[in-house]
Amino acid sequence: MKTTKFLSVAAVAIAATVALAGCSTGGSGSGSSGGSASASCKPSSGKVTLDFTTWVPNMDKVVAIWNKENPDIQVKASIVANGNSGTYQNFFNQLKAKQAPDIGQVEYDTLPAFRVQGGLQDIGACAGVSAAKKDFSAGLWNQVTFGESKAVYAVPQDSGPMAMYYRKDLFDKAGLSAPKTWAEYAQDAEKIKALGGQITNFSKSDVNQFAGLVSQAGGQWFSNSGNQWNVNLTDSASKKVADYWQGLIQKKLVNTLPSFTDQWNSAYDSGKDWTWVSAVWGANTISSGAPSTSGKWAVAPMPQWNAGDSKSAAWGGSSNVVFAGSKHPAEASKFLVWLNTSTEALTALNKQANLYPASSTGASLPALTQGLPFYGNQKIYEEFATAAKDIQPFTWGPTMTQTYADVSDGFGQAASGQGTLTQALQQGQTKTVAALKAQSIPVKG
Repeated sequence: MKTTKFLSVAAVAIAATVALAGCSTGGSGSGSSGGSASASCKPSSGKVTLDFTTWVPNMDKVVAIWNKENPDIQVKASIVANGNSGTYQNFFNQLKAKQAPDIGQVEYDTLPAFRVQGGLQDIGACAGVSAAKKDFSAGLWNQVTFGESKAVYAVPQDSGPMAMYYRKDLFDKAGLSAPKTWAEYAQDAEKIKALGGQITNFSKSDVNQFAGLVSQAGGQWFSNSGNQWNVNLTDSASKKVADYWQGLIQKKLVNTLPSFTDQWNSAYDSGKDWTWVSAVWGANTISSGAPSTSGKWAVAPMPQWNAGDSKSAAWGGSSNVVFAGSKHPAEASKFLVWLNTSTEALTALNKQANLYPASSTGASLPALTQGLPFYGNQKIYEEFATAAKDIQPFTWGPTMTQTYADVSDGFGQAASGQGTLTQALQQGQTKTVAALKAQSIPVKG
């Protein structure tokens, strides 16, 4: 499930930043990023009711399964708009007023914004949470632990492992096979242009997609040490990825259309664009946006920087957190482990919400082991299951929406021939450091 299509929503970014400045709940939490406190994992006495705010459709039907089996731990699900459509703002306001729900849904790249202000409970010591680590890839677990050894700030729910969608019929007709390396991808781009097409579309707005490409290349935009954040949007891997795509843009080997628009869909439906390096949720995006191409697509691994590698990355996905102030972290943690690792819950989530689970257990779900007619009956989810095992660790910073917006501005200029992608990253670096300092967050960068 792609939980956010457009993350450069300036109004939401500003509102969230303002709310962050005043919603610290304090606490004596471990780690470097703020005051998130370790939860008291002592079970509550008597019957417990947990409030759960989520934007996953039909979550109430999944919760009903739990409630039937656990009469002493009841969960009340409230289904709302996705995070950047107002729910994050509500969470910040509720935290400030100490009226937040027990459990909330938060995307991986937004977790640091909540943690740095003490909005999350560290549930690592609660029963079953640390043991759940085995159910997730190292990359996903890093997203919810910030690289710490014992702390756990969320339980992964859905995932966005990346691979390459490609028009197999057009590649076959041109005598080309799916490119295995980025070097081959660039070579194919030249050949496809000579045939009147474009190998893909470079999106100036989907900076989170670009972050996935950087992650695959080994880059790290954020890290923390002691009580200080480090920002490095211009590390060697980021520059390598930026220079690569800059070359494709300058040679006009890629389209630069706004993503997820009618024009963008038309480029894929008409065969103008031949590939899309995207996440698992993209399968529905292509089938709905390019219906006339049914049966002509296939999925292959992401091209690699080094032949023989199998590195992947993530784009999108979200987790479940226990908010600061919850009086029942032990019970909330027990529910979240069930929700995101049990076959029973994962089957229901897939059936009711078409959710691609973060847990490795989900790879064996019947719906994810069948061939899809739109993709020539290829069992495409097997490709994504393999990719999920090789997602490279990537730490998100505490002001990602602002970072995305600033970098996106520069990407737009580069796409129109003004400036470069590397300059856009440098601009994002400067503005991100300034934003952290403005919020009195210790930062080096």
